Parts: sequence; structure tokens; C-alpha cells
Amino acid sequence: MDADFSISLPRQAYTVAVARDVLGTLLVRAGVCGDCVDDILLAVSEACANAIDHGGPARDYRVEAEMGGRWCELRISHTGRAPDPVALAERFTTDHTPLPGLEAESGRGILLMRYLMDEVAFEGEPRTTVLLRKRLTACDGPPEESAADQVPAQRYALM
Repeated sequence: MDADFSISLPRQAYTVAVARDVLGTLLVRAGVCGDCVDDILLAVSEACANAIDHGGPARDYRVEAEMGGRWCELRISHTGRAPDPVALAERFTTDHTPLPGLEAESGRGILLMRYLMDEVAFEGEPRTTVLLRKRLTACDGPPEESAADQVPAQRYALM
């Protein structure tokens, strides 16, 4: 299924749940398997939380998704203050990024995104954007025997 999705939300904490609900519905209806939907929604939630926490003075942020036959690409962006590109690039590309201390309340989002997605990138201008990509592969085994009048659903994993 090819699909494009875009939503603009105010930079308020409650909107992370809105983005998750709308995007989750799109992914489930597209036939993406449950485990992969969970991974994508967690990665997107982290990116949205970062846009809310660090996107000032922008008043809103945008969540966009494109699904093609073999891939899913997500972009979470805002027009607010751009972070230091060198420090951010290092966090996105370094294989041995240290974990924050146990007492730290933040600092794990980028690590989670990198673990859950196939590709994670940062784009600076004109919008500060986190790019998340997953590849589609068949995840569920052969469909269980079903009644003759039911059509088996093909589900896909984003690997």
C-alpha cells in the first residue's frame, strides 16, 4: 500500500499521543505487523518529544509518513531552534554513544530511535528534521487455516 500522511501539531506534550494514535491506525490498516508498529510508534514518540522539548520558539511541529511497497519513511520536523549540528550528528552516527546515567531523566531518545529503525538521520535547514526509515519484509508465517469465506490478511514487518 502506498500512503502519504502529514499532520501538524502544537508543541504540547499531549500531542505525542495524538501522533501515535493517528500513525498507529495508518500502519495497522496498511497491514504492518504489531511488533513493528510498536517499534515505529516508540521511535516516533521519542522524535516528537524531542521536537516538543527542543523546538522552541516554534509553536508547532510536523509528523509526516510515506509508505511505499517496500519501505516506510517518517519525518518529524519543526521550524524552531536548530541544535548544534556537530554534536547531534555525533549522537546519530557514533556506534558507541554512552548511555546517560541512571539518575538522568532524558538522553535516551536518539539511542532508542537508532536501535528501533533501519536508518536515522538529522537534517538542519530549513526545518529541523529527524528522518526515520524502515524496510518492509513479510513477517508473519503462512496464514493459519481459516474459514473458506475469509480472505487471509498479509502482514508486513518493517525490518
